[in-house]
Amino acid sequence: MTDKVLYEVIDGVGVITLNRPEVHNAMDDEAAHLYKVALDTALADDAVRAVLLQGAGKSFCSGRDITMLGHRARDESDYHFVLRHQQKRLVVLDSPKPFIAALKGAVIGGGCETALSCDIRVSDTTLKMALPEIHYGILPDTGGTQLMTALIGPSRTKYMVMTGERIDAQTALDWGAVDFVVAPEELDARALDIARKIAAKPPIALAMAKTMIDQGHAGAVRNGIAQELLAQTALFKTEDYAEARAALREKRQPAYKGK
Repeated sequence: MTDKVLYEVIDGVGVITLNRPEVHNAMDDEAAHLYKVALDTALADDAVRAVLLQGAGKSFCSGRDITMLGHRARDESDYHFVLRHQQKRLVVLDSPKPFIAALKGAVIGGGCETALSCDIRVSDTTLKMALPEIHYGILPDTGGTQLMTALIGPSRTKYMVMTGERIDAQTALDWGAVDFVVAPEELDARALDIARKIAAKPPIALAMAKTMIDQGHAGAVRNGIAQELLAQTALFKTEDYAEARAALREKRQPAYKGK
């Protein structure tokens, strides 16, 4: 790994650390690629029985780097761009190894979806969680609408997706978007402790437990992610998306036509 993504193994736990603290671990193309490399490394390593995702600095991940919005490094279509990023999310969902996320600060957009794909989420009190894509004339596209609904229900998910508003740690805990909230100085140790406890259990039983528990919503989530792909591909071509991006560049309020 380069400095943008760090990887180590601790007591059977593959620890992946997003390491762009100066931009709250926003993902540029290189960081996104290195994150996928780290995932593949952890999943291929028989010594790794659980995976811990965390962020360096004050935040977990603030989503896609806004300087990269609309950028397609591979000169690929919107469809293939979204599909490629969805595949990273599906790797985590389909992995027989449990994933634990240590959340703090900004957990925004794609960073929020990364957290939602994990099996257990531990947060500290600084958490600010949001799915803000509506501000840019688009929607979550790597499982956010589906995974959040499975955790907090449709009405609260609609609130988050339709307003783009942030929720704090206590709200996230009350709604079920996170499982534990601890003081900032306790986050790393608590998340690693949970990951270690899980990693110490029989790996086949862990894999079966994850599969059985996920059966309640797995089919609907995957169908919904496929719908996100189609919706996002269409939204990238709309006048509203173009207007939202122009307003962002020009630092003004967008003027949507309404149809």
